[in-house]
Amino acid sequence: MSALAETADIQLLRNEATGQTDARQDTLKFAEAAITASKREGLLLAVQARWVALAVTAVTLPIMNPNWDVIYYVLMLIPFAAIGWAQRKVGTVGRSWPELILIFCDLALLTFLAVVPNPLNASWPGGMQFRFNTFSYFYIFLATATLAYSWRTVISMGFWVAGLWAVGVAWVYLQPETHAALIARVREAVGADHRMFDIINPVAINVPGRFQEIIVFLIVAITLALAVRRSNALLISHAGIERERTNLARYFSPNVVEQLAGNDEPLKQVRTQNVAVLFADIVGFTAYADGRSPIEVIETLRRFHERMEREVFRHGGTLDKYLGDGLMATFGTPFASDSDAGNALRCAQAMIRSIDELNRERKGRSEPPIHVSVGLHYGEVVLGDIGLNRLEFAVIGTAVNAASRLEALTRELGCAIVASDALVQRARSEPGHSSGDVALLVARPAHTVRGLEQPIGIWTCPAIAS
Repeated sequence: MSALAETADIQLLRNEATGQTDARQDTLKFAEAAITASKREGLLLAVQARWVALAVTAVTLPIMNPNWDVIYYVLMLIPFAAIGWAQRKVGTVGRSWPELILIFCDLALLTFLAVVPNPLNASWPGGMQFRFNTFSYFYIFLATATLAYSWRTVISMGFWVAGLWAVGVAWVYLQPETHAALIARVREAVGADHRMFDIINPVAINVPGRFQEIIVFLIVAITLALAVRRSNALLISHAGIERERTNLARYFSPNVVEQLAGNDEPLKQVRTQNVAVLFADIVGFTAYADGRSPIEVIETLRRFHERMEREVFRHGGTLDKYLGDGLMATFGTPFASDSDAGNALRCAQAMIRSIDELNRERKGRSEPPIHVSVGLHYGEVVLGDIGLNRLEFAVIGTAVNAASRLEALTRELGCAIVASDALVQRARSEPGHSSGDVALLVARPAHTVRGLEQPIGIWTCPAIAS
């Protein structure tokens, strides 16, 4: 007996794991869509930020350095703009080698400009290249990278810059010594003060200073990468929340979704509750579908369900399930209100009007009209989740069966709506009741409904003017 129980427990755990895996896969699908949209928007922002930064640099460089040789650096801004345009064109979600190559080209080009003397003024000592603080421009590329790229790419950029900068500094260091006369005059001017000489020596590279630049840049890159990773985690979490809200929106009206998004406990509690139940169905749909193409049949059902669903949600109802050419909706689930019966009655009448509008459209397309029948009842039902992995919010009970039987009764009575007296009386007693809600209803003698012990009073609505 214990072995059987253990086997059952193992199977249960497997089923739960399968359900969790499915949920994670669904979340990842939403996350992928969210990340794709974020990447696309981020690339656009990054390129726009780059162009703005390049424009500002092009304007400020001549102001900060009013010499004709600055034209070289202004012209070299054009390749950076072109690389940004290319990154936007080839940008995709996931690893993209063209993107990574373009990022590396960005950094390599900036390193080249920073360490190689301006050809329009090549007579300057190589060490003077480090006096212009060009390393700070790497931070612009790092900042824009956080708008569009993953945290791994941001970290990679940090190490690429460190490597490129180390290579550039080593290249300058290994260049043959020049400007010996200038160095001698500087040494003579400062005398025995070696620290002053190291600071103003035109060929000095200041290796400790360059090393400090690399360390600080790596720290900033890693910090920003952690921020990007945290942002992506929040994005995935938000995608999961949106998936849950989307799932809820398939069944509940938007106002109910807002409440359930913060607290889904009512779905897990099995309880009894008085609700209004509505069944709607296309009259004679089997005969209508006979001989028509599947595409035409499905298109008719789509248009029908689209309109019915809209009315259910517009009147604060919950879409319980589609039933082929019909549907079941409830009013008062998962939260009861003081207008459930009235909402159900108004929804039924709005459904009839909506189908009349649809029939006018169908007439314009030379399509035959369709007719809908609606059954309504108010009473006690049982609410709760059923199933193991694929849960369904179930509404069961006598009131559900009664509403279904009343919908079928419309054929016998030749009317569009049959509502139970229990629902009508409840609607009349609700605070928001209007005489117009029941103005078109006609009281009928009590009818025996299969599944109910006693006959129930009914009200019918033969037609509704649009």
